[in-house]
Amino acid sequence: MAPILLYLVIGISGCSSNETASDNGWQSLFDGKSLSGWKQISGKALYDVKDGVITGTAVANSPNSFLATTATYGDFILEFEAKVDNELNSGVQFRSLSDPNYKDGRVHGYQLEIDPSKRAWSGGIYDEARSKWLYPLSRNEQGRAAYKNEQWNKYRIEAIDTSLRTYVNGIPTANLVDNQTAEGFIALQVHGIGKDKNQLGKQVSWKNIRIKTEGLEAERWAEGASIIERNFIPNELTSRQKSEGWELLWDGKTTKGWRGAKLKTFPPKGWQVKDGVLTVLSSGGYESRNGGDIITLEEFSNFELEVDFKISEGANSGIKYFVDPNLLKGSGSAIGLEFQILDDKRHPDAKKGTAGNRTIGSLYDLITAGNLSNLHSDKKRFNGVNQWNRARVVVNGSKVEHWLNGEQTVEFDRHSQIFKALVAYSKYAKWPNFGAWEKGPILLQDHGDLVHFRSVKIKRLDTAVEK
Repeated sequence: MAPILLYLVIGISGCSSNETASDNGWQSLFDGKSLSGWKQISGKALYDVKDGVITGTAVANSPNSFLATTATYGDFILEFEAKVDNELNSGVQFRSLSDPNYKDGRVHGYQLEIDPSKRAWSGGIYDEARSKWLYPLSRNEQGRAAYKNEQWNKYRIEAIDTSLRTYVNGIPTANLVDNQTAEGFIALQVHGIGKDKNQLGKQVSWKNIRIKTEGLEAERWAEGASIIERNFIPNELTSRQKSEGWELLWDGKTTKGWRGAKLKTFPPKGWQVKDGVLTVLSSGGYESRNGGDIITLEEFSNFELEVDFKISEGANSGIKYFVDPNLLKGSGSAIGLEFQILDDKRHPDAKKGTAGNRTIGSLYDLITAGNLSNLHSDKKRFNGVNQWNRARVVVNGSKVEHWLNGEQTVEFDRHSQIFKALVAYSKYAKWPNFGAWEKGPILLQDHGDLVHFRSVKIKRLDTAVEK
C-alpha cells in the first residue's frame, strides 16, 4: 500500500463519536454536552457547546483566548477534528503552561497550528509566547496540501518523550524533537483579531477530542521519512540525524576542531565556552580586534550547515563559508561568503550597502534577504534579539541557499554571470574568483559584539539535496 494511502486508512480508522472514545485505552476529553474538565484561561472569545461541538467565536479587542483542560498531560497521543472559518487563525496548545512568573501568566508552549490562510501551515508547530515557529511547513509541500478549507479536518499529535509529531488528515506535517516542556495542559485557541471587523464573529469548532496516555509505542504512526526532522535539543544529534550523516562541528564543551582564523590555535581571549554555549565577547564593536574570527580545522565543499545564534541588542556578526583565511593580512575579518547576522533595527550597517544587502539572512554585501518560502509575506522570520534563531546554509555545487528560522531568504548560483557581476560591484571585487573557490572552512565572526552560538552542525552532501 502506498504511504499516503496508509496514513489515510489509519487516519479514518479512529473513533467517530465521543461515545466510543474510551475504547482501547482512549479517553474522551469532551463529553459532547458541556465544558466539564475545561476552563478559559485568557482572552474574551466566547466558547459554547452545541450538538457535540465546542465552538469559539472571535471578539474584538481581545488577546489570544484559550480554553484549557484542567488536567495536565506529559506523554500522549491526541486526536480531534476541527473546522475554522477562512481568515481566522487558530490552534491547539499542548504541553502548555500559564505560569504567573512568566509574562504575567501568558499561555506559552507548543501549539499545533490551524492555518486556513494561503500560507497553509496547518499541522505545523508554533511555540506560543516563547520560541515562535519551531516547525513551519515551508519544506513540506505534501503537508501543506493536507488541509481542506472550511471543512472538518482530522488532526493527530504524538507527544512521546522529546518527539513531537503531527498529522493532518493522515498526512505527516511536523516531526520535531524538543525538550523545553515535558508536561502541560491542552488548550483550544481562538486567535485575537484586534480591531479587524472582517474577522469579528468568525468561528472555530472542535469535536471528537480524545487522548491516549498508555501503550503509546504500539499506537505510533510512521514518522514520515519524506519530511525533515527538526531537532532543537542543544548540541545533540538524534539517531535519525546521525544516520543521515549529520555531524556536530562544535561539541558544546570544548574548542576542539576550531582555531583562530589568523592563528594556529584557538584565541586565548575574546571567546567563551560556558553551559553549552559558544560566545564571542563584546569589545565595543571593534571588528576582529579582541579574539578574532574562528574557523573549523576542516574544509568543506558541498554541505548543509545549521547554526543556532542569539544576538545582543545592536549586534553584528556573521557565518562565513568558502573562507580563505590567508587573503586579508592585518586587522579585519577573514574573506568568504557570509550569512549576515545583524540587529537590523539598531545597527547602522542595515542601511548601508545596496538595497538592504547587509541585513540579517542576506548574502552580505551581495544579495538582499527576502522571504522566498512565503510569497504572501515580505517579512523575514527573525525571532528577535536575545532570542535563539537558526541559520541554515545549503551549498550543492554552484547552488547556494540561505534559510532563517525555517524560511528561505536567499538563493543564488555562485558560478553564474549574475553572481560574478554582483561581486564586481562589491567590496569583494579585488579578490580573484571570490565565492567560487572549491572549498573552505566554516567561520564564526568576531565583529566586536556579544553573540552566542550553539548546535553547530553540518551534513556533507555528495548528491542533490531536496528543500
